[in-house]
Amino acid sequence: MESSVRARREAAGLSQASLGAALGVSRQTINSIETGKYDPSLTLAIRLARFFDSSVEEIFHVT
Repeated sequence: MESSVRARREAAGLSQASLGAALGVSRQTINSIETGKYDPSLTLAIRLARFFDSSVEEIFHVT
């Protein structure tokens, strides 16, 4: 699954560690989502969407 997490995180001026801390997950989890190695749980996907004031569909794109 592709996502715009990296672009949104960088646009907000956040590090992977700071985004992870804000969401209660590790920096490695954020890195894995950004590189497409990990598909987040629905709960985490919703938390990411709320954090970036977007919908889940705007952040994650099924390929």
